[in-house]
Amino acid sequence: MTDKLSMTRFDFDLSPYLNDVIPFIDDGIILADSNGKVLFHNYAVNELLGLDPVFMLHKLNDVGKFNLQRILLKAAIDAGNVDAAGKPNNEFITFDQQFKHHDGQRLVEITSGLIHEPDRHDKVRLIIMKDRTDTRRIESVMNPSAEDFSTQDPRMLETIQRLEQIAPMNAFVLLQGESGTGKTRLARRIHQMSLRAKEPFVEVNCAAIPESLLESELFGHIKGAFTGASSDRPGRFQTAHKGTLFLDEIGEIPLHLQAKLLRAIQDQEFEMVGSDKPIKVNVRIVAASNRNLRDMVDQNHFRADLFYRLAVIPLTIPSLRERPGDISMLIKILQKRLVDRGYSADITFSHAAIKCLMDYPWPGNVRELENAVEHGMICAIDNIVTESSLPQDIREFRSKPNPSINDDKAESQELQEIKAVLSECHGNKAEAARVLGVNRTTLWRWIHKYGL
Repeated sequence: MTDKLSMTRFDFDLSPYLNDVIPFIDDGIILADSNGKVLFHNYAVNELLGLDPVFMLHKLNDVGKFNLQRILLKAAIDAGNVDAAGKPNNEFITFDQQFKHHDGQRLVEITSGLIHEPDRHDKVRLIIMKDRTDTRRIESVMNPSAEDFSTQDPRMLETIQRLEQIAPMNAFVLLQGESGTGKTRLARRIHQMSLRAKEPFVEVNCAAIPESLLESELFGHIKGAFTGASSDRPGRFQTAHKGTLFLDEIGEIPLHLQAKLLRAIQDQEFEMVGSDKPIKVNVRIVAASNRNLRDMVDQNHFRADLFYRLAVIPLTIPSLRERPGDISMLIKILQKRLVDRGYSADITFSHAAIKCLMDYPWPGNVRELENAVEHGMICAIDNIVTESSLPQDIREFRSKPNPSINDDKAESQELQEIKAVLSECHGNKAEAARVLGVNRTTLWRWIHKYGL
C-alpha cells in the first residue's frame, strides 16, 4: 500500500478536479502533519463521526468529543508499529474503532500511515475511514464468534474438547440438552471445523414443519406427487449433498417417517415423494433434541435402531444452572456481541444486577440470558444496568424469600460453615459439596454469593 501511495502526489491547494471529486467519496479522508494539525478532510469524515456537516477539523487530538491522535497511537502500539521513541512509524495499520453517532454506535475501519509529500520536509499522515457498521452487524448474526464457547466449567470444557476432536471426522453426532443451551451453535461449529466446511450446512427444525409436509421437506417430491406439486422440488438431503445436515428437534419426527429416515441416513439413499427412483447423497448428520431420546426409545416413541445410528458420538450439553461460574463471562461476551450490533459500548452492569443474574436458575439457559442482557442494556439508567433494568421474571425471582436464610444470623452461620468445610477439604469443591450434602452447582452459587 505504501508503494502505491508514494506514486500519488497530494497538493494541499487541491486542483479543481480533485475539489470536485474528493468531497463526494464515501470513505472519510484526513491528511495531517507530524504535529497532528489537520491539513485536509472531506465531508465524509463529518458524516462518519457524527459531526456537524460544517464543522472543520483543526487538530487530530480535538475531533468532536474524542482524541483521534491518541486512538491512532494506541492502535500503532497494539500493532507493534512504533519506533524506539514510542511514536508511530511509517507502516500502515488497519483497525476497527467504535464511535458514538446520533443513530447509535458506529463501527469505523481506520487505515492510517505516513506518506511522503515531495514539496514538504516532513511526512504527512494519511487517514482513511470506512463505515463497517452494517457489515459487522451482519457478520455477528451470521457467524457467531468462537467466544460463544468460552467456559470455565469442567463438563463444558470436556464437551468442547470432544467436539473439536470429532469435528474433522464424518461420524454422526447427537447433541442433547435443554432448549437454549447452544446446540445449534455447536452444530454449526462442528461443520465449520470439519472437512466439509466449504460445502452446505443445512438446518431443519423438525418441530417447526407440519407432519404432512415433513417427508417432502426432507426428501423432496416430483411433479404431480400430490395436489399442489406443480414441479420437482429437491429436499434438504439433496441440498446438503457433500455437506452437513442438521436435524434439530429430531425427537419430533413421527414414527412412520423414522424408518425412511433411518434408511436415508444409513444407506445415504432415498426416493423423492412420488418417485421410485433412488437418489444417492453424501451427507453428514448432526442431530439435536431437548428430549432424552433414550427414554423415548424405552417408551416406544423413538426407534432404537435410528437412535443408535444417530448417537455414534452423543454429546450432552449442560444447562446454564449447572455451570454458574460461566454466567459472568457470558454476560461480557453477550454484551460485546450487542455492541457489535450497534448498542452503546459505554453501558456497564452494576454489582447488584450481576448478582441478581447469578442467582437466577435460567430455565431458558443461554438464550434467556442473552435476552436478559439485551433487556438490561435497553433499560439501562444513565448507562448503568441496575436490578430494575432486568426482566420482570428475574426481578420477581430475586424478591422471593429464601427459606434457607431467615435472618442475618442464619446467613452468617451458613457462611462460616461453608468456609470451614472448604478449609477442611483444602479447597476441593467436589469434596466440600459432598460434606455439605449439596451438589456442586449449589456450592458454586454459595461461593459466588459470598464472594469466596
